[in-house]
Amino acid sequence: MNQHRTTRQIERALGDATRARLPRWAADTVLFVLKQGWACLFGGLLLAALLVSKAIWQPDWPVHRYDALVAFALLTQAIFLVFRLETLAEAKVILLFHLTGTAMEWFKVGAGSWAYPEPGILKIMGVPLFSGFMYAAVGSYMARVIRIFDMRFAPYPPFALTLLLAAGIYVNFFAHHYLPDARLALFAATVAIYARTRVWFAIGARDYWMPLPLAAFLTSLFLWLAENVGTMTGTWLYAGQSALQGVSYAKIGSWYLLLYVSFVTVTLVFRDVLVRAPIESPARPASPAEAGRSQA
Repeated sequence: MNQHRTTRQIERALGDATRARLPRWAADTVLFVLKQGWACLFGGLLLAALLVSKAIWQPDWPVHRYDALVAFALLTQAIFLVFRLETLAEAKVILLFHLTGTAMEWFKVGAGSWAYPEPGILKIMGVPLFSGFMYAAVGSYMARVIRIFDMRFAPYPPFALTLLLAAGIYVNFFAHHYLPDARLALFAATVAIYARTRVWFAIGARDYWMPLPLAAFLTSLFLWLAENVGTMTGTWLYAGQSALQGVSYAKIGSWYLLLYVSFVTVTLVFRDVLVRAPIESPARPASPAEAGRSQA
């Protein structure tokens, strides 16, 4: 049994059961929330691990918390692949995120932007190895949400232009330590390039759309909230921040820009979801329950 079939079976069974018991508007709302939860399963499990480990870990235990988090992330990733909750294509995306995220972590920690205050054996250049999985969780979410919602992006700008924007954003995360910060220009560029692009997504029998910049902003808000979990548990702290302080609102903008890097990274693997021409509604196969209702 292939991976697509396994995950699709779980999602479709849940969707059919929900639509059979609720009115359409309520079913669509419930399914949207459930699908989002299913898409961010990897990230949700990592956040739960941060909270639980912070609550129970003792300094005299033989294994450091950071090292246990590395083991948990590796085990979770293995379970996802073994039980076919993640496709091989999605695993490739996660690897790309892990590599680019770890490179950024080494630079930022070295520059003093943030720090990981706890000890750990699996720590390189002050960065625990589980940190790469936090970026991988973003990649996992984006790859899974595209598949789960049958997403299409149209009209999509020239691919080379999106690569150039993503490269500029990624470089600015490093270069602004030495050169003027170009983030305001990059904010404007994201809107100029993606203003016409709609994110089409399916819930039940209906297709919906949202402007891509708005989707990126809303996602950045949730990532900022998740980051507060990381700092409140003392897993990492920004320069001058205590564990009782919230993450600066300015980090929402940082996540917003980083999401474009993340999105373009995903499209390196999932090119088939990009549509150059505007579309009114993406073509997709109906589920058995939808087909049954259309014949009734």
